[in-house]
Amino acid sequence: MGCITAVAFENVLLLAAPVLFLVIYWTIVDFKAVFFLLMACIPLSYEYEFPNGLGTDLPTEPLIIGLMLAYFLFIIKKGVIINEGLFFKNPITLLLLLHFGWIIICTLNAQNHILSIKYSLAKLWYITTFYFLAGYILRDFRRIELFFWSIFIPLFFALIITLFRHALIGFSFDEVNSVMQPFFRNHVNYASITVVFLPFVFWAWRWYRGYKSIRIILFFGIIVFLMAIQFSYTRAAYVCLVGTLAYYFVVRWRLTRYALVAVTIAGSIFIYNLLEENKYLDYAPNFNKTITHHKFENLLDATAKGEDISTMERVYRWVAGGHMIAERPVFGFGPANFYDAYRVYTVNRFKTYVSDNKEGSTVHCYFLLVAIEQGVPGFFIFMSLLCVALIKGEDIYHRSNKARKSLVMTALLVLVSILQILLINDMIETDKIGSFFFMMLALIANLDED
Repeated sequence: MGCITAVAFENVLLLAAPVLFLVIYWTIVDFKAVFFLLMACIPLSYEYEFPNGLGTDLPTEPLIIGLMLAYFLFIIKKGVIINEGLFFKNPITLLLLLHFGWIIICTLNAQNHILSIKYSLAKLWYITTFYFLAGYILRDFRRIELFFWSIFIPLFFALIITLFRHALIGFSFDEVNSVMQPFFRNHVNYASITVVFLPFVFWAWRWYRGYKSIRIILFFGIIVFLMAIQFSYTRAAYVCLVGTLAYYFVVRWRLTRYALVAVTIAGSIFIYNLLEENKYLDYAPNFNKTITHHKFENLLDATAKGEDISTMERVYRWVAGGHMIAERPVFGFGPANFYDAYRVYTVNRFKTYVSDNKEGSTVHCYFLLVAIEQGVPGFFIFMSLLCVALIKGEDIYHRSNKARKSLVMTALLVLVSILQILLINDMIETDKIGSFFFMMLALIANLDED
C-alpha cells in the first residue's frame, strides 16, 4: 500500500509511511526504546528540503517531536513526577527554564514573529526531549552504556565510510566536503560531532577495563576518531582538542571558578580595546587578498595573516552584530531574526567575496547570536546557565566515587568541547551538536541529585 501511494503521488517519502506508523505505535508502547533509536539516528541523519523551502533533519526531527509528545503524555499520566527528585529543582533546570522563558518573551517582541515562533517551537522539543526526557532515562549506568553504544556504532561506521571515500581521493583538502554526504553537511559538521563524542569513547575505554575484546574495539575507535578529526581539516576541531584536554586539568585542580573569572576579564578587555575609538576598523581585511584557499597549508598561513575568507567573513558579521546589540539591547531582534536584519548594520570595509551569504547562515558565534536575538539579559541568562553547569560539574567530580567521577568529567569535557565550537559557530539548533549540549546538562543535573 505504501509503494502504491508513493507511486500515485510521485513522492518517495510516502514509502516511509508504514515505518512512521510503526514508530508511533512503538513510541506509545515504549518511548525509552525509541529514545535509543533516536540516539542511533543522530550520526546518520541528513538535512531534507521540502519543495516549499522548509527544511528538517530526517529521521531525527520527527522522532524528537514524537518523543516530546510521548513525554508530555507520560507526565500527565504520572501526575506528580515533576515534584519527584531533585532534578526539577536543580539550578541547571531552573536556569534552563528561565532561558526558554526569556526566549518566549523575545519572541513576543521579535521583528519577525513567524521566524521566532518556529525557533521557539524547535527549542521546545529540543529541551523537552534532550534535557527532560534524557534526564529521566539516563539515570543509571546501564542505560548510559546503551546510550554510548547507540551513538558509537553508527558514528564509527559513518567515520569509516567517510575516511575510506576520502582516502580514495588522496585525502584531498579541496574536496573534503564532497565525501561527507549524506551524513554530514560539511567538514565542520563532521569534525564537530567527532570531537564532541570523543570524550565518551575514552570514557568507555576506561569503563570496560576488564573486557579485552571491547577495549581493542574502542582503542581502534579512538584511532579512527582522531584520524577523522585530522583529515577533516577543521581548525576549530584541532583547537577544541587542545582546549578540552586543558580543561581536564582545570577540573582536576579545582580551577573552574578562576578560569571563568579569567575568561570574563580577558573577554571584557578585548571588547573594550576593540570599541575604544573604533579600533576594530584597523583590522579590516584586504578585499583582494581575502580569498578562498585550495590547499590547507595556504589556509593556515592566511589565517595567521588575517586573510582567510571564512574567518574574515565572520568578522564582517560580528561587527554587524555589535551594532545590532547596541540598537536593541534588551529584547534583541528576536530568535532566528539575525539573517533578515543584519545587512543594514554591516561595515563595508569588512566585506568579503562571500558576503552575499547565499546559504543564509548567521553570525557564526552562538554567544554573540544570543545577545543579538535575545538581548543582553538573554545573554547573561545563557552564560549563567553555562557557569552554573561547569561549577556544579566540578563540585560533583570532587565529591564522587570513581565511577561517577569518570562520568561527570566526560559530561564536562563534552560540554566544554561544544562551548569551544560555539565560539565560531552556532550549532545548538542542529541535532548533531544541540542534542549533546542538552543531554550533558541533564547528566550533570542527574549526578547532582545524591
